[in-house]
Amino acid sequence: MVRSLVADEGLQNELLVPSVPQSARDEIPTFWIAKQDIHEAVRSLRHSVPDPYKLFYDVTAIDERGRTHRDGQPPSDFTAVYHLYSFGRNEYVRLKVALEENDLTLPTITDVFPAANWYEREVWDMFGIKFDGHPHLTRILMPSTWVGHPLRKDHPARATEMGPFTLPPEKEDAEQAALQFHPEEWGMSRQREGSDFIFLNIGPQHPGTHGVLRIILELDGEEIIDCVPEIGFHHRGAEKMGERQTWHTYIPYTDRVDYLGGVMNNLAYLSSVEKLAGITVPPRGQMIRVMMAELFRIMNHLVWYGTFAQDVGQMSPVFFMFNDREKALSIVEAICGARMHPNWFRIGGVAQDLPNGWDGMFRDFLNYMPPRMAEYERTVMRNRLFKVRTKGIGGCTVDEAIEWGMTGPNLRAAGLEWDFRKKQPYSCYDQLEFDIPIANTGDCYDRAIIHIEEIRQSLRIIQQCVDQMPGGPCNADHPLTTPPPKARTMHDIETLINHFLGVSWGPVMPPGEAMVPIEATKGNNGYYLTSDGSTGSYRTRIRTPSFAHMQMLPLLCRGRLIPDLLAIIGSLDYVLADIDR
Repeated sequence: MVRSLVADEGLQNELLVPSVPQSARDEIPTFWIAKQDIHEAVRSLRHSVPDPYKLFYDVTAIDERGRTHRDGQPPSDFTAVYHLYSFGRNEYVRLKVALEENDLTLPTITDVFPAANWYEREVWDMFGIKFDGHPHLTRILMPSTWVGHPLRKDHPARATEMGPFTLPPEKEDAEQAALQFHPEEWGMSRQREGSDFIFLNIGPQHPGTHGVLRIILELDGEEIIDCVPEIGFHHRGAEKMGERQTWHTYIPYTDRVDYLGGVMNNLAYLSSVEKLAGITVPPRGQMIRVMMAELFRIMNHLVWYGTFAQDVGQMSPVFFMFNDREKALSIVEAICGARMHPNWFRIGGVAQDLPNGWDGMFRDFLNYMPPRMAEYERTVMRNRLFKVRTKGIGGCTVDEAIEWGMTGPNLRAAGLEWDFRKKQPYSCYDQLEFDIPIANTGDCYDRAIIHIEEIRQSLRIIQQCVDQMPGGPCNADHPLTTPPPKARTMHDIETLINHFLGVSWGPVMPPGEAMVPIEATKGNNGYYLTSDGSTGSYRTRIRTPSFAHMQMLPLLCRGRLIPDLLAIIGSLDYVLADIDR
């Protein structure tokens, strides 16, 4: 259902600048703003309106040059799209700016939202839109020597569309020179009051970074003065691939974004697809999805728990917790046929109904885990050395967390009781009972407390799903679901052709745009999808929690020691594919 424009008149008046409302299938208030007014519009939403939009959620862009369905929208070659969120209103707002190809510039909003820094760099990197006044507008996901802007429609999508790769000596020298770090470019100084700073490179191959991540530290002795996280080594063009896959063949690609979240990624993507199509998943399908998503939340947190303990010096817990995760993976394998990347959710439901004996597997796991969690409480959380390494380290306030875009367990560790499963319920979460754990200081120890309690709450949710699983179909009876119902597939040639096209080409989604963010394993995850009335997405934007959390790393580690850095990055619970996409 499309939100009425009349409902947005109050917010339109609060913008303090001229704006044109646009209807959207996700019912998020959407306004077109002139380029010269966007800074004032964002500033007013952040500071001037009641219940302000304190969370900078995202900024991205759309290359409109190949799009055909733009009814009611101003002409443009590119469109910049801003998303902000208000905790007081419990509501997102979307601002759009039309841009011409010969004038791709916008004012930076980093003076209003510091968290916009990395997001604006990404828009410049991917689309070539410049942000005047940005403190350091350089590439962030692509190498600094890259030519072109990959998310433009005229940029190649496959390596086969490009010439053969060569690395002559002069190019190799240029690439090596580009990797050198020059602190002056980042506003850093080499000395202070007669004391020379040390610049230490950590990564990109370092066990403490949990993947291919580079962190350059500015040190005064062992004290961290500042740091620069360098990302992009894991970038695989996940959003670009969304433009050349059909709506349903893109599902397995989502598994690999937060590669510990499994079907949780499917749920974030499909929630937006189903909003575009107007599909309602039946109760059984919703509860199956929730049950499997919470199982993956437990598995994600077990990996985090074990590796975090290892980061600060404990070796045994990671082996025990991986063994527990293996028990959960055996359930996933029995139900889905695969393990880490099951690719099991479908448009309108799931791939197939639950097999015989599914409830027994879950009940065994539900009985097994609570004693294990109690044991880990004794061996890890009460360990004196673990406490020394984590308490009072890397803490932040609620205001700081919101200012830098923190969501999920990290935000709740700072003290804000906010969980999108309760605040903006989706699937069947509004029918289930669970608590929102919170802490106070937002330090490494509090982040551990929240993750551990979330495992217990997920077990509680799964128990209710097992006990209350409704009957009936698990997939929607809708012409745009995939795969479509097969009851009349062999009735005549027309129905057979329809089924073949539905499976091979996929459904044709109506033109429009939708974003339905969810409470994923690491925080708020949203797929902003644009349909041009085709069998695939015209623009796929993935807003991941890890990207925002990694940008906050310098704030969390300034004034700490080098060993504290490893505890801090371990506590943030990220994966590099979730950052780089």
